[in-house]
Parts: sequence; C-alpha cells; structure tokens
Amino acid sequence: MPRRRFQKGRLTVRGVRNPQRVGLYREDVLLPDGTVRRVRRTVKLGPVRTVSERQARARFQPYLDRVNSLVKMPPKAGITLEDFVAEWRMHKANNMKPSTRRTAESHLKAHLLPKLGAFTLTSIETKHVQTFVTGLSAKGLARKTIENILMTLSTIFQTARDWRYAVGEWSFSAVSLPQDSVKKEPRSFTAEEAGLIIKAADEPYATIWAMYAMLGIRSGEGLALTLDALDFDRKVIHIRQSLDEDTRKIISTKTKSSANTVPMPLALENRLRGHISCHYRDNPDRLIFTNQTGRPYSANKLRARLHVLLKKLGIPDGSFHAWRHGATSELLENGAAPTVVQRQMRHSDARITLGVYGHVVGDAQRRAVEQHAERIEQHAREAQLEPSADIGAEFPVIV
Repeated sequence: MPRRRFQKGRLTVRGVRNPQRVGLYREDVLLPDGTVRRVRRTVKLGPVRTVSERQARARFQPYLDRVNSLVKMPPKAGITLEDFVAEWRMHKANNMKPSTRRTAESHLKAHLLPKLGAFTLTSIETKHVQTFVTGLSAKGLARKTIENILMTLSTIFQTARDWRYAVGEWSFSAVSLPQDSVKKEPRSFTAEEAGLIIKAADEPYATIWAMYAMLGIRSGEGLALTLDALDFDRKVIHIRQSLDEDTRKIISTKTKSSANTVPMPLALENRLRGHISCHYRDNPDRLIFTNQTGRPYSANKLRARLHVLLKKLGIPDGSFHAWRHGATSELLENGAAPTVVQRQMRHSDARITLGVYGHVVGDAQRRAVEQHAERIEQHAREAQLEPSADIGAEFPVIV
C-alpha cells in the first residue's frame, strides 16, 4: 500500500480565452481488487477575473483538509528510553527553566537511566514502573522524592506521545507509592531571631536579611530585584523575575502566580532607600544587590555567610527558606487571614498555604477551643439550680 503523505496541493491557471484557477492534489483510491492506486485530482476554483489567488486557496483548502484527515502515520516504535532522552535533551530540555532542567537531569542520571534506560518506551508499563518505585523505596527515598522522579518520567513520556512515539501505558494512580514519613515542622525564623540577625549583620547584608524576613519572598526573587521594581510612591514592590542560583542569570519566577506585587512596609522602605544611596553599584540590569564586580550575589555565598552569623549568635541553623516560613508563620500567628497570607506568599492556592503552615493555624485553633471550653466551664461553675430540683434522683447511682 502506498504511503500516504500530507498534501499541500498546488494552485495553477488553465485556459487561454477564459483562464480558470484550479487546484491539483493526489488521493489514494481503493480499487475493487483490494489494491490502492494513487490518482491525481483537479478542482476548478473559479475564473481568474473574479477569483483572486487568496480566494482560490480558501476554496481549495476543504479538499486538502479532507485528504489530510485520512493521513495518520503509524507511531514510531522500538526506541529505548536512553535514546529518546538524547532527543529530548536536544530539542526540549534546552527550552526548560534551568532549575527544572537540572532537577530532571539529576533524576535521569541517578535513577531513571541506570534502571530503565535500556528498555524500549513500549515495554515500560505500570508493572515495570511499580518495580522501579519499589526499588527506590528500598533505598530509603522519601515519598515526595519518588513522586518528583515519576513526574520527570511522566513528562518525558508525554513528550514522546506528542512526537508520535509508541509508549507503554502507566499512570500515577496505578502505582503504589510508599507511605509518607513523619514530617518535621519546617524551620522558621521567629521575629525575635530575625531582629537579632539583622542587628548583628553588616550592610548590605542587614538590608538583604530584612527584605527576606519582612516580605517572605524567595531567595532568587530578592536577588533579582531591580530599581524599577521599587515603587516608593505607591509603597509596593513588583516581583517579576528571579535569579538562577547556579548560573546567576535572570529567569522567570517559579510560577505565574509568583509574578505579583507585594506591599513595601515603611521599615523596609527606609532600609532600601539607605542601601540605594550608600551601597548601590551601577550595573546593566539595574539590580539592587550586586557584589563588587557588579554581578548578582551568589546565593550559596550568602547562605554560607548566614550560617556563620547564626552560629555566632547561637541561633539554630536554618536555610534561606526559613525566612519565608518565618514570615508566613508570623503573619498567621498575628491573625492575618489565610487568603491574605496566600497573596503575600503568592501561592497559587490557599490550600498550599494551609498545607505547609497548618501547624500555625492549629495553634490558633487550639487557643480558640481553649477559650471556648473555659467559657463553658465558667458557666458551669456559676450556674445555680432551683432549690427544689432533685436531678440526682432521676438517675441511678453509678458504682
């Protein structure tokens, strides 16, 4: 059977006295003996004097659409995961965010390619993936880590489907994952700890720590802030970009909802004004915080400096994300509504805020229940029954 190809067709003009625009294309026809013959089709589209070339193409398109709708090439099969990943790296991975690409590469090199790389895409199905997950669990990997690895595999498989490769069928819902381990409460810098850190730090680090503590923004977002992001008139800061930790290049924010505007408190405004007047260095990107060479600060070096300062102050160690956790916890503790905190943290959903910081809401809930119970107990102590009431007589004595 001839291989059916995508038809673009051809427009031409025929005739001398009354030239006509016609469209030419080919079509496969099934003959009575079961064989297929490719025939040439000609479609009259109208006289040249009344039908323009654009109009002729519009009239011709339905014929091409009908023929092309029958063209469905069989999916490519037989390629191994390792070979497909080579194509994926060349054509797809380069367009991903640097942090996303590094995470995917880590999953591929450490887990996916060593275990599944030699298998064809069609042979990787639910049972195979389940065996793979069981092996990861036996190594002691956390459920969340395994989920992230499977997400990388799922993304690669989806790309293979989009590129018309035949792949095996599997899904997250059909794979049994290990149980969640006991989650530790995330480290949060309290307002008191933040104050001590800022007080002990030199400039410009004191301003940097104050920015993270007061706003709860991500590390890369803070290091990518520009002069244009500061609106001193409206007292707001526009979060529009981030800084990749490894390359120190400007990239987009983590999610679309992360690109948003946050309030600029007066205390931070004063510090930012002081920093700009005394410590700002000219640079092509107009970044607020740069080192002596005019480059963005290295997040790793800032992190190391923070660890040294924490050790000096006797404050329990914490990562950059402890600033973000601390800001969220303090806002919730001080009575801010979860939806308000969600907007400040720029979470896409308030459930993310409550899911991560539910322990804070739990404390507030406990205090509310305590107050409610105390009021009930107080009423019980102050209640006075009628002297004639003999309630105890109505119930049997419990021995």
